[in-house]
Amino acid sequence: MKFFRLLTPLLLVIVAVFCFAPAAWAFCGFYVAKADTKLYNKASQVVIARDGDRTVLTMANDFQGEVKDFAMVVPVPTVVQKEQVRVTEPKIIERLDAFSAPRLVEYFDPDPCAPVYPQALSAPAPAAAMNEAMKTRDDRSLGVTVEARFNVGEYDIVILSAKESGGLETWLQRNGYKIPRGAKQLLKPYIRSSMKFFVAKVNLNKFEQSGYQFLRPLQISYQSPKFMLPIRLGMINATTEQDLIVYILSPQGQAEITNYRTVKIPSDTNVPLFVKDEFGDFYKSMFQTAYTKENKKVGFLEYAWNMGSCDPCSADPLSQEELKQAGVFWLDNNSESNVPASPTFRRPFPNSSVFISRLHVRYTRDKFPEDLIFQQTANSEFFQGRYVLQHPFQGELKCQAGREYKRSLPKRFEQEAQTLAKLTNWKIQDIRNKMKLSVGNLTYSWWENLFSWLGLY
Repeated sequence: MKFFRLLTPLLLVIVAVFCFAPAAWAFCGFYVAKADTKLYNKASQVVIARDGDRTVLTMANDFQGEVKDFAMVVPVPTVVQKEQVRVTEPKIIERLDAFSAPRLVEYFDPDPCAPVYPQALSAPAPAAAMNEAMKTRDDRSLGVTVEARFNVGEYDIVILSAKESGGLETWLQRNGYKIPRGAKQLLKPYIRSSMKFFVAKVNLNKFEQSGYQFLRPLQISYQSPKFMLPIRLGMINATTEQDLIVYILSPQGQAEITNYRTVKIPSDTNVPLFVKDEFGDFYKSMFQTAYTKENKKVGFLEYAWNMGSCDPCSADPLSQEELKQAGVFWLDNNSESNVPASPTFRRPFPNSSVFISRLHVRYTRDKFPEDLIFQQTANSEFFQGRYVLQHPFQGELKCQAGREYKRSLPKRFEQEAQTLAKLTNWKIQDIRNKMKLSVGNLTYSWWENLFSWLGLY
């Protein structure tokens, strides 16, 4: 950020002019930190590219342990063939995470005694072999049918249908899939719904030959009117709350959860300057507070934006090639010239036919008894989890406007403290003490005024 602090006054005016816009999302702040999935010890990530009835589902593998013990069982609405499955690189999911993560931005108050230019007045908006014939007969006795069997990359994959959950559980265990105890009960509703099961394990020989040190994400493409994500199987052996980040890519607008409420994460608030060094702790506390307040039965919208732009950018928008790797299949049908201009911007952007919604769900078996069901909407309103550091002006203030500005600071600082306490449930006195330290380079009289105003000095 040193670069921005060394901008010449002339360039600062130019920046202010180009940043000016009446829209609430014209932030024009300087990005300084992001709340990505690295904040969470256990965060699953899923990418869903959806247009019409076609879905491309990408699942990040955060499996920890020996790869020989890896087993993935995913209910799918229809039989999936080999050409509908591929492996992709984790970098794509990392890029989506970085692009859409909630962010911290900072602004610097202008000199209140400097001449006022109208353009510069825009304020920031407050993832053992047996005989095949014998094996088939045994499968049927369990009520399990192998609909397809193939290999993709380092994975051996079978597509199963089943008549009852006990037989499916037995089949999986007999065939070397190390699934947790208790799967039987959670498999039942999928079998009743006539869903199929995408089952994957690692082919150790091919994994060794591949040279990869990690398991790559699996990507499944299928056609179905069901727009859903099965999460109940992920709760089998969960002892604590699980974080799930879902990136939904659509040619339309925002996606939302239909069987639970979708609410926006608290955003567009000014927080004290010391949060810059504690942004990870701040965001985790803020999310937990919001999650508890909503009775733990909601999905939070953390980001909604057209992939053609970002403001402020915590990472560059994904390129067309990266979006295709993420499962976006409609780009070839949308040439740049055929994409209408966004109502917010004056010109169309590359990849403006892709809208990303980032949904964050923290779930447990008792609070989320159903799988997530989504719907696409035509709502193209931009939204981001964004938290603002507003640096006070630190030069001399000899004019009347400067003196009034100086008198306004204690109230502003206290408002930031109160806001932070409300968002995080942190103790207000601890916040005030940290604020005093973080702005210690300001003239001491300002802090005398602040603490006097609070009755603490």
